[in-house]
Amino acid sequence: MTAAVLLAGAAACVPPHPAETPRRYGFALPAWTVSDYSSKEAPAYVESLAATGAGWIQLTPTWYQRTARASTIHRTAESASDESLRDVIALAGKHGLKVLLKPHVDLPDDQDRAEIRPRDRAEWFASYQAFIGHYAELAASAGVEQLAVGTELAGVSGHRAEWLKVIARVRADFKGELVYAANYDGHGNVAFWDKVDLIGIDAYWPLASRPTRSVAALKNAWTPYAEELAALSAEQGKKILFTEAGYTSQRGTVTEPYSWTVSRTRDDREQAAAYEALLAVFGTKAWWAGVMFWMWDDWPGSEAVPRSLAYSPHGKPAEKVVRDHFTR
Repeated sequence: MTAAVLLAGAAACVPPHPAETPRRYGFALPAWTVSDYSSKEAPAYVESLAATGAGWIQLTPTWYQRTARASTIHRTAESASDESLRDVIALAGKHGLKVLLKPHVDLPDDQDRAEIRPRDRAEWFASYQAFIGHYAELAASAGVEQLAVGTELAGVSGHRAEWLKVIARVRADFKGELVYAANYDGHGNVAFWDKVDLIGIDAYWPLASRPTRSVAALKNAWTPYAEELAALSAEQGKKILFTEAGYTSQRGTVTEPYSWTVSRTRDDREQAAAYEALLAVFGTKAWWAGVMFWMWDDWPGSEAVPRSLAYSPHGKPAEKVVRDHFTR
C-alpha cells in the first residue's frame, strides 16, 4: 500500500470537526418582559456586547406553564413580544452578530424547568410543538442562524418519538443550525442527539468546594468534565456548544455557578478566574464549538441581584478576559 493511500485512509478517519470552523463566542441577552428587546437600553446593550469581539448573541423569549404537571404552554406579560424580538434581531445584524434563538419554557416562582412532567404527555407535546414551531417560523423569516429546539427539559427529554416530531416540525420551516440545550447534569437523558446539529450543554458544573481565585485549580477541576464531554462528542459525532456558562461576581461562584445568590460578598477576581479557566481549557478542544456566556446585561428594574453581584462581566475584570480571548 502506498503512502498516499495510507494518508487518505487516515484522513477519512478524522472526526467531523473541521479546524477551520470558527468558534461561536457570544453572550445571552435574556428578556423578562414583553418589551425588553425594544426598550431604549437595547441598542447600547447590543453595541457593547458586540464590542467585546463576540460574534454571537443569544436571545431567550420565555413562555410559561402553570405547574410542572400542566399540559399547556402559554405567553405571559414576561414573554418578549414578537415585534421586540424582531427589533433586537435587526439590531444584532447591524453589529455583525449572529443569533442563537433559544426559547425557554419556565415555571412560576423560579421552579426548575427540569421538573416539568405533564399529566397528558400528548397534549403537552402538541402545545410545545406549536410553541417552538412559532419560533422556527419567526427565526426563518428574520434570518436567524441557529435555533435551540429545547432547553433543560430533563423531565421529557427521553421521549424520542415525540421529539422527532418536534424536530421535523421545526426543520419544515427553519433551515439553519439546530441545537438542544441540556443542563450540565442532564445530557445523558437526551434521546435525540442524532437529530440535532450540535450538542448543547448549559455548563454550570461546580468547580470547587470552597471559593477560589486560582486559575490553575479551576483548570484542573474541569479535567473530568472535559473528558466526559469529549467522549460524548466522539460517540455522537457532533461538536459541543456551551449554550450557557457563567459566573456571578460573588465570592464562591465557582462552587455554585448556577446560583444567582451564592453570597453577598462581591468578588470580581473569582468571576474573572472562572472565565479565564473555562476559555483556556476548552479553547484548545477540537470538539468544542464555543460558548454563549450567561449573561451580558440586565434590564433596569428587573435585576435579581445588584448589578455589582450579577452574572454580567460588563465593566468588570472578566470583560477584559473575554475581550482578550475573543479578539485573538
